[in-house]
Amino acid sequence: MADWSYWLAAAGVTVILELFSGTFYLLMIAIGLTAGAVAALLGFGEAVQLLVAAVVGVAATIALRRSRYGQLQQRVQAERDPNVNLDIGQTVHVPAWQDGAARVMYRGALWDVELEPGAPAVPGPYTIREIRGSRLIVAA
Repeated sequence: MADWSYWLAAAGVTVILELFSGTFYLLMIAIGLTAGAVAALLGFGEAVQLLVAAVVGVAATIALRRSRYGQLQQRVQAERDPNVNLDIGQTVHVPAWQDGAARVMYRGALWDVELEPGAPAVPGPYTIREIRGSRLIVAA
């Protein structure tokens, strides 16, 4: 087999591994391996093929890392994410507090309500900040 076919076989295996991992970094390495195959097709020696594959693979990986797809996303916990739970951000009226806890009628059912740390325990409207099981965590 010719050198370029080994490079393309390695690129194909890397793409298959990337499908299992779910990241784009192995795909960038596969692009580097494909560049090595192109160098082999152009008749360059093994050292140049390796150099081209390495440089293109590293450059593609760095470009991915600097793009928005390579940035770490700030993950919001599901119990605090208004995109997951539409109750977050809604308002409830708390008539009375007892030791930082209360029971309120919300959406036709009684819910346990707990104050966020540092919030004052006075009767009135509160905004739902988090939901833990059947307990609403609220703040003024």
